[in-house]
Amino acid sequence: MKIVRVLFCLLAAALFSAAVLPTASADTWNKKTVVTFSQSVEIPGKILPAGTYTFVLLDSSSDRHIVQIFNADGSQLITTVLAINDYRLKPTGDTVMKFNERAGDSPEALRAWFYPGDNFGQEFVYPKARAIQLALVTKTPIPEVAVDTLDDNAIKTVPILAVTPEQKEVEVTTVFQTTAPVDVALTPAPAAEVVTPAPAAEVAPVVEAKELPHTASSMPLIALLGGLSIGLAIGLKSILKFVS
Repeated sequence: MKIVRVLFCLLAAALFSAAVLPTASADTWNKKTVVTFSQSVEIPGKILPAGTYTFVLLDSSSDRHIVQIFNADGSQLITTVLAINDYRLKPTGDTVMKFNERAGDSPEALRAWFYPGDNFGQEFVYPKARAIQLALVTKTPIPEVAVDTLDDNAIKTVPILAVTPEQKEVEVTTVFQTTAPVDVALTPAPAAEVVTPAPAAEVAPVVEAKELPHTASSMPLIALLGGLSIGLAIGLKSILKFVS
């Protein structure tokens, strides 16, 4: 029974933890970011006074990047703006807000918003007239739409172009990296491996044993003659004994 009670307590604790732990998936998906501006900031179609705001990427079935900007606690929608993908080479662990160069004392115009850790962000799309002005000041292309205000229908269908500093309208994809760059950094092919033949094993020169010519030796002949002399002497001694 004690084992059953222990298991029951562990299960209850696990269920309780799962119920009360906060989830970060929603914030990660919609890129919810709370940011404070110390001075007025221009966004497409509006000037935001200095203060704290909440930026959220809207879940849209229109395959558009739609950013909603709320007040500090997210209870009041201030405006909805269009954006396009803006890829960067090196993501950072902090929220990054990029601004266009401003003319005179006018508020800085918000250019792009990057969520921490992402290699892409939201490049804000400005109404055509204002986009032309920003392109002239910043000497860079600015995404644009041909309307001053965006209702629910227009925000899903209005064409998005880009205006260059020369006031030419071009396709957005020709001046902005809107799709994930393919890593095509070419690694130099390794040089063909040159196999150097191993040095031949050093072979000690073979000295052939030269067979010396056999020369006649006098020793066998002397031995033979000595033997014959002894035999002859013994024979003569025997004959002399027999005769006498």
